[in-house]
Amino acid sequence: MRAFAKLINRLDSTNKTNQKLEAIREFLNDGNDQDKLWFLALFTGKRPKRMVNTKLMKSWLLELVDIPEWLFLESYASVGDLSETISLMLPAPTGYTDYSLSEWMEKIVGLKNQTEEEKKEFVKNTWGALPHLERFIFNKLLGGSFRVGISSQSLINAIASYYQLEPSAVSHSIMGDWSMEDTSFEKLIQGDYSNTNLSKPYPFCLAHPIGSIEETLTDLSSWSAEYKWDGIRGQIIKRKGEVFIWSRGEELVSKQFPELLEVFLRWEGDFVLDGEILAFKDQQILNFAMLQKRLNRKVLSPKILEEVPIGIFLYDLLELNAVDWRDRGFLERRAALTQLYHQQKTNPRIIMSELIPFQSFDDLKRIRSASREMNSEGLMLKQNSSLYHVGRKRGDWWKWKVDPLRIDAVLIYAQKGSGRRSSYFTDYTFAVRDGEQLVTIAKAYSGLTDQEIKEVSKFVNANSLEKFGPVRTVKAELVFEIAFEGISWSKRHKAGVALRFPRIARWRRDKDVSEIDDLSTLKELID
Repeated sequence: MRAFAKLINRLDSTNKTNQKLEAIREFLNDGNDQDKLWFLALFTGKRPKRMVNTKLMKSWLLELVDIPEWLFLESYASVGDLSETISLMLPAPTGYTDYSLSEWMEKIVGLKNQTEEEKKEFVKNTWGALPHLERFIFNKLLGGSFRVGISSQSLINAIASYYQLEPSAVSHSIMGDWSMEDTSFEKLIQGDYSNTNLSKPYPFCLAHPIGSIEETLTDLSSWSAEYKWDGIRGQIIKRKGEVFIWSRGEELVSKQFPELLEVFLRWEGDFVLDGEILAFKDQQILNFAMLQKRLNRKVLSPKILEEVPIGIFLYDLLELNAVDWRDRGFLERRAALTQLYHQQKTNPRIIMSELIPFQSFDDLKRIRSASREMNSEGLMLKQNSSLYHVGRKRGDWWKWKVDPLRIDAVLIYAQKGSGRRSSYFTDYTFAVRDGEQLVTIAKAYSGLTDQEIKEVSKFVNANSLEKFGPVRTVKAELVFEIAFEGISWSKRHKAGVALRFPRIARWRRDKDVSEIDDLSTLKELID
């Protein structure tokens, strides 16, 4: 546990990717096979279910340290994390139990069939035998809410770097339903349990944002235009009778889109296609907020599958029958994709992305301006002879997004940040007017300078009205301009609407709360 606690501490103590990767490499170098398997399971969401209710952990702590509940709640509000609060409030350990991560996990999993009293005895004895950091990790493992300061893709990159493998191969290797009992970490990572070449994706070709369209596209006849969709960029890979779906973040997301797997399994031939996965119903593209309901779920219920059907807009072909097509021109690839598409049985989930006809810059500007009405983000502009490059190559593909929507809203809640900004209030909740009341409309975390954050924090400290854990209610006085990409109906928010990618555009020091927008104005944007 000591090595694992050290790893977690190093990951949470820095924002620098290289330092995080070095911490993982050190753990992989020193850990045994079972510890590394548990490390992988915990970091990739294969952790066991919660074995002890956190309410019980809190009550056992209060009994052990004999303090009033209000003092615990105040401490919890200050710390902001239950497991860390418990760890900090416990008395000094009376000894030390030196078990490995895998040994601790076996003991925690073994609590499943024990009585509440037996669990209590185990937890209290463990608290008394671990120092603060290891207690904190133990509490996290016990409560089933284990989170780490690194993304799943960064983890895969670190493992791939350590073993000198491609990240996509590592992703494929660990995607299955492997178990602790019959799996070797080394063999798992090396792909002994899977054919990693079968699902291997290509690096995505990306676009640069365009500045002046008139200065950039000097010969319009050599360019094509498509709508830029607001979904999940995906590569569809079909090889030797198997289908895989990769996201742009090099995550294997096949299980999140079973309908697409079913359709492409019936397609003839082998291929690698590039497209945009969207929430799509009755020939209408739904807002991204609907698609989000499908993402990162371990199990897709029949209700979700019915409520949020999905489709894919295809716009490029990368491989056909084991031949790499990326070094051919865009229109040539497009023609082959169109032919492949029409050879298959029609399915409403699979759609060819439209090439938009235009004659002039005015045509393009008009089409772009109206794109939001179709739930599009704007236009993609592609040079007709462009190859399918690795990453971004300036000059071949451009993205021309519509201008963001903007509203004026007032700050009503604030919460302190983490890391280097843990002393300042950096997480904000904003409201608009709904009749005589204020109703929350969005949370935003970015857009202010360091100096502005200090000013807002000073205001929050001087004008707090109530405390709800780490959150402070503040006087409704500071007005900000909030930019966002889209708006949709939402039952999850009191306002009845949700904003897409809200961020602070500027601090409106020239306005007071009487000048903020009304909720009815926002709802008109949807209609």
